[in-house]
Amino acid sequence: MSSDFDIAAKRYDDVFTFSQIGSAQRHRVFSYLNPIINSSKNLSILEVNCGTGADAITLASLGHTVLATDISKPMIDTARAKTFPKNLDFKVQDINTMSPETFQEKFDLIFSNFGGLNCLSEVELQNFLRTSENLLNTNGKLILVIMPKFCLWERLYFFLKGDLKNATRRHTKAPIQANVDGVNVSTWYYNPKDIIALASPKYKPKNIKPIGISIPPSYLEASFLSKKPFLNILTELEKALGFSFLAKYADHYLIELTKT
Repeated sequence: MSSDFDIAAKRYDDVFTFSQIGSAQRHRVFSYLNPIINSSKNLSILEVNCGTGADAITLASLGHTVLATDISKPMIDTARAKTFPKNLDFKVQDINTMSPETFQEKFDLIFSNFGGLNCLSEVELQNFLRTSENLLNTNGKLILVIMPKFCLWERLYFFLKGDLKNATRRHTKAPIQANVDGVNVSTWYYNPKDIIALASPKYKPKNIKPIGISIPPSYLEASFLSKKPFLNILTELEKALGFSFLAKYADHYLIELTKT
């Protein structure tokens, strides 16, 4: 099984996971996850699009039972090469072939971070949402981190470069070709209202938060914005700008959906 992200696996941690900007955005995601994952109950968690396993290892280290999946075997191989708890398992799995029979268990939480679901067309995303309903326990949750159609940072960055085409590239229903280590990856963008509509009536939205409203996109890691004190200031500002209405203007947003 091959994936557009196979080539990126070797460099993914250096380019994003352990980058200053990537770490800052991940910290914001977990600030919203913490009330759920730091409860006294140990959860059964399915992570899709797990990449090199950073989030799965964090979740498992808190005592939760985690099954982390990704379509890319090199990504999973990189994850398996790390030190991780016994209550974590990694599996190569295409999200588009998942069904209620794929796993021998149901989950309390299905989690997808940093735009993995943006690689799905609207039909594929709706199929995933329908499948996830049958994979969740009663009152189970979906927590998804997705890229919206309008990113203020992206518009400003490309506008200042005089690249008006890319400044508005997200604002389309058609896929764009995003460059990932020299490989073009078909990418769709969804605003929170799009996800709510696709998930209805099986899921009820509970929480929507911006991720990267003041913290910039990771492709600005080489700029002064990733350096102290600039990133520290942007991170503090991010904490003050956690309003739901700003979610569609951020680099990503987190949406929490509860199974009805």
